[in-house]
Amino acid sequence: MTDGITVRILGDFGPFSSLGKSITYQVTIGRSTYLIDCGAPLFQQIGCQRLKEIEGLIITHCHDDHKRWFTDLALFNMYSPDIDRKFLLLTSEDIHDELVRSSGPALDRSLSKDSKNIIDISCEQYTDYRMIGPRAKYRIVSVDEGGGKTSLRITDRNGDVVGPDVAKIVISDRTKRPRMLFKDPDYKEWVEPESFYPFSSTVFYEEDRNVFRSPEGFTIEAVKSPVWHGIPCIGVKISTGRETLVFSSDTVNNRDLWRQLCTEKRIQRLGMSRAEFEAASVIHGDINDYIERIWSEERYQAAVDAFDDAIVIHDIAARNSIVHTDYEKLDRTSLKKEKVMLTHSLDRITSEWVLCDAGKTFRISGDEFFEVVGDGCYPMNADIYHKEDGRYFVGYRNENGKYGVYEKDGLLSLSREETPGLGALRYRVDLYEDISGRYFPVVEGEDSMYMERKDGKVELIEFTEEGSRGRVVGDHRGRLLKECSP
Repeated sequence: MTDGITVRILGDFGPFSSLGKSITYQVTIGRSTYLIDCGAPLFQQIGCQRLKEIEGLIITHCHDDHKRWFTDLALFNMYSPDIDRKFLLLTSEDIHDELVRSSGPALDRSLSKDSKNIIDISCEQYTDYRMIGPRAKYRIVSVDEGGGKTSLRITDRNGDVVGPDVAKIVISDRTKRPRMLFKDPDYKEWVEPESFYPFSSTVFYEEDRNVFRSPEGFTIEAVKSPVWHGIPCIGVKISTGRETLVFSSDTVNNRDLWRQLCTEKRIQRLGMSRAEFEAASVIHGDINDYIERIWSEERYQAAVDAFDDAIVIHDIAARNSIVHTDYEKLDRTSLKKEKVMLTHSLDRITSEWVLCDAGKTFRISGDEFFEVVGDGCYPMNADIYHKEDGRYFVGYRNENGKYGVYEKDGLLSLSREETPGLGALRYRVDLYEDISGRYFPVVEGEDSMYMERKDGKVELIEFTEEGSRGRVVGDHRGRLLKECSP
């Protein structure tokens, strides 16, 4: 029996942060610990010895802020003398293919044990790969035609070539990359199947969802329907029977947009006769000229329902981010505020939703989440959360509070002074600086600061002309909320 799910935030900033701690979560259930993504500086944060104790790595997609340390982990496990196993890698079929391609220059050659030969190494020699998510029934393959010539074909899982009435290959003029165009048998429309179908669809995917089942009884599965990011990308759902945690990965979560994706019928721009198009197996051009619908109704419904009864860690961005969820549009999502922790944040952000932060640890117990602070667990019940310059702050409403919460175009900001351009004043708060999960009143000016000592106590340091002096100060969190024991 597991005692909840513990999530340590190793990194929750995007790729352009000055803080350098991109996306990584350390998830512990019972005696098992996994990493979800590996964008944070793991060797610095976890250390070599503790990395050896990690059970496995889950990769959501191949943007570097999510998989930056993948090749280093592979090399570390391969060449560390006291590691006798390959590291467990959990991801979907198409993301694994992308990982193999992108990591090739770092992993696919090395020296033999006597250092006399350059040898070829396959990715499978580094990792114990376990697929999560179903296999696609159709795929693009390279076929040897003899005489040194190859061509691209679409085959089913038996290796039989699929005709152009069922599927076609569209090769991008910009990237030369092939993508699949598929004729949906129900809609009678041409779609890109990896976008159109959820993993639950047996039209394009095999029935086996390849759910990973741990010896301790919890499950890890891939979630695709609500993940809309451009490149192949999955969310991750972890279930213990009592708790359900979903990492939504990077996505545009917007129900209005999702509804458009599944209801809008697009007009094809063929650039050829209908007969020529229907007969073609390979087309060069922009696949968007040929797609007639982006999402199926089945995917839309699966996306809307994906976060039911789950605690969710979800990405966030500012306005017009294109590939992430904009903060001012959170009310258009399928998310429930009390069940969500926002991640992938900006270096500076003000939020009424709970914000993750590198170094914090959360416990999911039943259908609630808490912050782990020392031996206690505390609810996140502040009215406002704010991150700036690597520091974390919380605010509690007080009509006489020193700081105002302002709103402009759906985005929030904090300020002590009312300044033109901030927008409308929403309310005032007392502001506290969060230091290792403990709350201390914000200090003003440059003549004082907080410092956490090695023994864990916090001192308020004051600078004077004669020098500096410090005094130990108390944590205000217990006064602001009662400690909870989930």
